[in-house]
Amino acid sequence: MSFALRPTRSLYAHLTTSNFVQCRTIKKEHTLKSGGWERVIPAFRSVCGEDGVSLGEAVREQHGRDESVHRCRPPDVVVWPRSVEEVSALAKICHHHHLPIIPFGTGTGLEGGVGALKGGVCFSLRNMDRVLDLHQEDFDVSVEPGVTRKGLNSYLRDTGLWFPVDPGADASLCGMAATSASGTNAVRYGTMRENVLNLEVVLADGSIIHTTWLYTSLVTLPGLKQKTSAGYNLTNLFVGSEGTLGVITKTTLRLYGVPEAMVSAVCTFPSVQAAVDSTVQVLQTGVPIARIEFLDDVMIDACNRFNLLSYPVAPTLFLEFHGTEKSLEEQVTVTEEITQANGGSDFSWARDAETRGRLWKARHDAWYAALALRPGCKAYSTDVCVPLSRLPQIIVETKEDLMLNRLTGPIAGHVGDGNFHCIMVMDPNDQDEVIRVHEFTERLARRALALDGTCTGEHGVGLGKRALLREEMGPLAIEVMQGLKTTLDPKNLMNPGKVL
Repeated sequence: MSFALRPTRSLYAHLTTSNFVQCRTIKKEHTLKSGGWERVIPAFRSVCGEDGVSLGEAVREQHGRDESVHRCRPPDVVVWPRSVEEVSALAKICHHHHLPIIPFGTGTGLEGGVGALKGGVCFSLRNMDRVLDLHQEDFDVSVEPGVTRKGLNSYLRDTGLWFPVDPGADASLCGMAATSASGTNAVRYGTMRENVLNLEVVLADGSIIHTTWLYTSLVTLPGLKQKTSAGYNLTNLFVGSEGTLGVITKTTLRLYGVPEAMVSAVCTFPSVQAAVDSTVQVLQTGVPIARIEFLDDVMIDACNRFNLLSYPVAPTLFLEFHGTEKSLEEQVTVTEEITQANGGSDFSWARDAETRGRLWKARHDAWYAALALRPGCKAYSTDVCVPLSRLPQIIVETKEDLMLNRLTGPIAGHVGDGNFHCIMVMDPNDQDEVIRVHEFTERLARRALALDGTCTGEHGVGLGKRALLREEMGPLAIEVMQGLKTTLDPKNLMNPGKVL
């Protein structure tokens, strides 16, 4: 099957002069008239204080980029609200003056979602960092956007509970909700979409809504159960909206009991096909595995060098099992039999927390390990996802495509749920390589769509995948999304230029 490129906006169009001119032209739509900022800045300072507003160039540039390849698009001003009331008040000022609003959490995104394409105001939410409500008996907790996943799990350390969604980066939990993040534990515990129970959102006009009334009432009505079939699912409307519908100022999350025991393992394979076949067979047998991660030979070699490890340079699975001591014995036995039947070898186990931590640190450092292969280069991570039955085919074809086009693209992925990443390492000054990388990523995304998959399994759409989203969803679905956007944000102030 061929995947001819269609005339779409390039993922790397930010490197071209024409795109720069286009974005500068769009930005003028929201530029205040002469003297406008002199009225707006004092209004911002009256809400969040002198220290809560910055016009400094370095600060604005810091808030105009994430960890993607997209170039910096700094906002005109950065504000640091300390409460939902301040976010609401600031949003009302922006709404009155037609100023774009760009929410900012930790800046760990990978699709350019924080760039201020039309200028405007960055709402940096790091000062809203409280854990607000913990209901241990109900297995839920509410947090503000400044709370990160590691921070929450540290807070929960003595409760016997934890929050398992783990995208690798220590991202803001509200930011993870905004991008519908996933990660290494998704095969067992699901993604943010399954684990967000309620959201508090400030809309473009400053209105404050809660997406599930039930959870706003738990404090006063603790006998209510965590279940409802009332009305539209507003929570999942905002999960994955990437700041284009409102600013998430609080999220209520589902928690889980810390497993009695955990065991991790590493196993190497003679081929990509054998490793992915083992993944599919482990899941088909019903083993409740917590993590099953794939690293190809290029990626494992990079991790060895970066973390001073000595794993065999071959396609590799990183696995982790959660449960009771007795249940783990059965899980491990079944998995080991499957991997051996597929040619797996060098099966090494890690039971103590320190050894497991070193093992997973190597996996989480994959991004930086890939970059270290070519110092001075940039990286772009793809994140397609396909049905499990199509996973062996697409990974094998992707490896062939990388070799044929002389590209550096180590593969690492959450293969347990069909999601994998090619971390494309490229020289941004080599235009021929930039073009080849772009053409490859477009082929990969369309290959996933042709196999009933998606162009983004967890990173979101942001700037780079808007055209692919249209191909994936179809014109009628995009029209419905645009209608929702127009209803909630008629002035197009919420993170304009992203997703749609």
